[in-house]
Amino acid sequence: MNELDNMFAEIAKIIEEARDNAYRKVNEELILMYQRVGQFLSEKSKEANYGDGYIDSLADYIKNQFPGIKGFNRRGLYRMKQFYETYAENEKVSPLVTQLSWTNHLLIMSGSKSDEEREFYMRLAIKERYSKRQLERQMDSGYYERYMLSKSKLLPEPCHSEQNPFLDQYVVEFLDLPDAFHENDFRKALVKRMRDFILELGKDFTFVGEEYPIQVGGEDYRIDLLFFHRSLHCLVAMELKIGKFKPEYVSKMDFYLEGLDRQIRKPDENPSVGLLLCASKNDEVVEYAMSRTLSPMMVAQYQLQLPDKDVLRKKLQELSSLPELEKNTNGGKQ
Repeated sequence: MNELDNMFAEIAKIIEEARDNAYRKVNEELILMYQRVGQFLSEKSKEANYGDGYIDSLADYIKNQFPGIKGFNRRGLYRMKQFYETYAENEKVSPLVTQLSWTNHLLIMSGSKSDEEREFYMRLAIKERYSKRQLERQMDSGYYERYMLSKSKLLPEPCHSEQNPFLDQYVVEFLDLPDAFHENDFRKALVKRMRDFILELGKDFTFVGEEYPIQVGGEDYRIDLLFFHRSLHCLVAMELKIGKFKPEYVSKMDFYLEGLDRQIRKPDENPSVGLLLCASKNDEVVEYAMSRTLSPMMVAQYQLQLPDKDVLRKKLQELSSLPELEKNTNGGKQ
């Protein structure tokens, strides 16, 4: 890139930043307007001289005063009222509401069952900068329930922390694999749909390569998928297994992590982390297999269809440590 190109790139950056700032400011004012309208409607609804018809009358009035304005029909006004009432007494989310689009707010309000779940998705959507489609997919996949269930698992350092980016279960319904497939097919399908896979993993994951080579003792070994995680500041080796977890997988991952740390890891990076992604696993077998390893790794299972959210919610409710888990809602995805 020559000097002229560098100058033009700088101008492009200025334009993009200004455009982003303008969009954020417009969105902030829009959300605040909806919030104030919702407050007005909420307060008027408590007065005896205002019946249910006042919202219909207001919708007609706005239509006449502001021809062409969208979102202020009867349904839209009720949504603004609900929006205000949902967060009116929740001081923790007050700084968050203007950072989300109205579309994402509507998804979160309609799809969440508790204040904790709403706050979780708000923070997640802000951190990951989700579009409507991306947020909708995460909610459909029961991401909140899967994340909270994962927090109940005993994870090795540095995975076991408030910044833990790993789940106990990953949903990869987007792969469109045949009924019978091999590990090679699984790997190639994930690479082909890497953008969707990164959405499931988290956008702090950066894909490095597939069948990543390391050489030990004159022999070549290949890691199925290699990532770098920006927050953990470390390499993440992922091994794919289309069957159930077996104890011998742990020693092989130990070997890969040692190879990465000796040959690939940079001096300022943290020790590499391993993720074994299996079709199924027995938690007791996993605990026995990993009880003596010093390597930071975890075992997760994948699911090829969207899970039943009611089943996930029931599992979450059954956990005796649920109140303690809910404390972690803020920490894991900030």
